Amino acid sequence: MRRQLLPALVMTLCLTVLVGVVYPLAVSGAAGILFSHKASGSLVAKDGKVVGSSLLGQNFADPKYFWPRPSAAGADGYDGLASSASNLGPSNEKLLDAVKERVAAYREANHLPADAAVPVDAVTASGSGLDPAISVANARLQARRVAEARHVDPDAILKVVAAHTQTRPWGFLGEDSVNVLELNLALDRLGQP
Repeated sequence: MRRQLLPALVMTLCLTVLVGVVYPLAVSGAAGILFSHKASGSLVAKDGKVVGSSLLGQNFADPKYFWPRPSAAGADGYDGLASSASNLGPSNEKLLDAVKERVAAYREANHLPADAAVPVDAVTASGSGLDPAISVANARLQARRVAEARHVDPDAILKVVAAHTQTRPWGFLGEDSVNVLELNLALDRLGQP
């Protein structure tokens, strides 16, 4: 038995050190060298102060900013420690009622007619609840509200949206999108109120 136990313990110790220490340190070191911005969380700074990550959605409630997707992450939403979906199915009354309320609020806030189509990402949370981007259609519909709140021409806001539109990854995955944090910071750089 000792003949079998000793090699098993040595192998367990070696694999623990290799897979639990050496490999993670090597991968972290390589990521830090090759992809330093992404490996450190894709943090975004304004005036030398970190204001968020381009990988995580955060709440913007002020009308002069573009609003992200709704979030079910945490009690108040946008909680990075409680990243999750609502787990409500498409036929769940609670979800359907919430979506109806969000559609009405979105139309009112963005001065849209009662029968205007509303992008699905404007009224439903993503699987993580922390999606950093919105659809281009969602951004374009919000542009008028943002322009009015900032007292600028809507075309100027639409140009900023176009400049910050990210195309489909690899040309065929997903849809074109706009990162909300980066878009809002670009608006602040315009020097408007």
